[in-house]
Order: sequence, then C-alpha cells, then structure tokens
Amino acid sequence: MSHRPPSGLAAVSAALLAMNRHLEVGDVLKTIVVSARELLDAQYAALGVPDDHGGFAQFVVDGLSDEQWKAIGPLPRQHGILAAMLHQAKPERLADVRKDPRFEGWPDAHPDMSDFLGLPITDGDEIIGALFLANKQCPKPEGGYGFTAEDEELLSIFAQHAAIALTNARLYERSRELTIAEERSRLAHELHDAVSQKLFSLRLTAQAAAALVDRDPGRAKGELQQVADLAAEAVEELRAAVVELRPAALDEDGLIATLRTQVQVLDRAHTAEVAFESSGVRALPAAQEEALLRVAQEALHNALRHSGAQRVGVTLARRGRSTVLRVTDDGRGFEPTAVRRAGRHLGLVSMRHRASSVGGRLTVASEPGKGATIEMEVPGG
Repeated sequence: MSHRPPSGLAAVSAALLAMNRHLEVGDVLKTIVVSARELLDAQYAALGVPDDHGGFAQFVVDGLSDEQWKAIGPLPRQHGILAAMLHQAKPERLADVRKDPRFEGWPDAHPDMSDFLGLPITDGDEIIGALFLANKQCPKPEGGYGFTAEDEELLSIFAQHAAIALTNARLYERSRELTIAEERSRLAHELHDAVSQKLFSLRLTAQAAAALVDRDPGRAKGELQQVADLAAEAVEELRAAVVELRPAALDEDGLIATLRTQVQVLDRAHTAEVAFESSGVRALPAAQEEALLRVAQEALHNALRHSGAQRVGVTLARRGRSTVLRVTDDGRGFEPTAVRRAGRHLGLVSMRHRASSVGGRLTVASEPGKGATIEMEVPGG
C-alpha cells in the first residue's frame, strides 16, 4: 500500500481547512475548485451546480483568465461528459476526453483538454454538483492516463468533504434568509402599528378642525397645525421604515457604494447635512458588510431623529488590519449609562449584537451637549 509523503498530507489538510473557512456558497464553490486543481496539479478545474432546467445554476472555473472565460460564452448545458457526472453517481477517469463517444465538442474559444477526471458531489442520494479536472501537469505515456487511480481516490475523499462544506454553506445562507424574513415581518408590524396610530390621530384631528371652522376659526387653525405636525411625523416614520426595509444592493454595488447612496438620500431628505467619506477599504465577507450597513442605518436614524444634529458624518476606513465604521453627529448627545438604566437603548443593544455576531466590536462615545460617535470595528478589509 502506497503512502503519500507528509507534504501531500499537508496539502490535503490545507485544502480541507480552506473549504470550511467560508460560509457563503459562492466562496465555498470557488475554494473547492481552486483547492482541487492545486491538490491534484491539474491545469484546469471546474465545478457545476445543476438547475432544474437542464443547465447549470452555477459553474465555477479555475485555470482560465476572465478574458478566456468570457470568450467561451454562455454556461454549458448538461450534455456529454457533464451530463454523465450529474446523472450517474460514479467517477469518470479518461486518458483523452476528446476520444470518448459522449464528447460533443467545445466552443471555439475553449482551451484544448485531454486527460480528464470528474466525479459527482453528493448529499445522500442527491447530486448537488460535479467536479471536473483536466490536463494533469505531469509527463504522460502515449495514450496513457494522466490522472492515476490514486488521484481518483483522493478526489473522491475531497468531494465528500466538499459536499459537507457546500451543504453547511447552503444551510447558513438559508438561516440568514429566515432571519431577514423574520426581521422584515417584525418591522412591517411595527410600521403598521405606528402609521395606523398616526393616521387615526390625523383623521380625528381633521374632523375636529372641520367642525370648528365656522364657529371658532382660531381653534380650527390650531387643530390644522396639529394635523400638519402629525402628517410630518407620519412621513418621518415611513421614511425611516423604508430605509430599513429596502433591500440593500450589497451584492451588486458593494458596501461603499450602498452607504454613499443611502447617505445622499438622507442628505436630501433632512435639513441636517449628512456626508460620507471612505478610504482604503477593500471588499469584506457578505455577513460583515451587511452588519456594517445595518449599524450605519441605525446610527443615522438615531442621529437624524433624536439628536437635533445639524451635521452628521459617516466614514468607512481601514485601521491596521481592521475596517472601521464611524457615525458622528453634533447633536445634543446623551449619557450612555443613563440611557441604559432608563431602558431607552437607542438601538445600542441591537447594534452591539450585530457587531459581535461578525467578530467585531461597537463603541459609543457621547455626553450631553457634545454630540455622539458610534464606532464599529471588524477584522479584515
């Protein structure tokens, strides 16, 4: 029985650890492909996740440049060798994929491939993906196999761990979706209650004003002013709720662009000046970006609704190996300990929970008459 050298075991360990380091499905798929290609010293690697319509919902490649991948064209359909991987739960090891009777050719821009190793990734009886490797980077005998039986065995073990990592990532994303749905439901109920109360008060006050117009115009004028005030409060409730309920375009635009857009909207909607600055920040994991965005929204809401500030600033910057979000205002300020004792948290408990849930920390600096600074720091970026 042959044994892999320690360097081989170290490579396997590094690949498995890398797969389980991520929680986002996209990150896990990319890590699986990169790790498999490096582990078996292949020139090309790909992983396809099937959809329900004869194609691939996702198809991740490694070994090709972005320009090469774009030139190849649309995602491949499930045919030929690819179909075999997704409909038969067994590995395929070929000396030359081009000579296989199931081979149906490639697009013009597709790189030339010969020796091939592929196998399905399964979760129980369900095939959740297929992993493909091509062109083993080693001397090959004429007509002989590049990938060995030992390579096939190793990739089979790797695929089992890939299935666990991919399933865990999917469960994590599903749990996040459920959490977001629950939060949106809670906010919808709060919005309904708050706006319903405001509209009920508006209706009663307007009726009172109408009854007083002829016999007591002075009192009617006062009631109408109350109508205006209640309407303004209702608008503020709606504006704050829309900002929180509105889906953040983090996936498409990233954290910086999303924050900048929201700050611009708030700057136009409020009399206070609201400004945003960013420097040196790179992309962060999705969970961290979402937490930073939500904390920024909560801090902005507090500053604009409760502080009486004339100026509010939002900055996102790199500090050493961390990324720091800071929201400052020149409002009336508050005493943090007194706020906690009174039970009026201004969302601080929620913000601290969001920060800690992504490995970050939240600090609050404020005192009466001297504004406030909310700062959230997360590792990375």
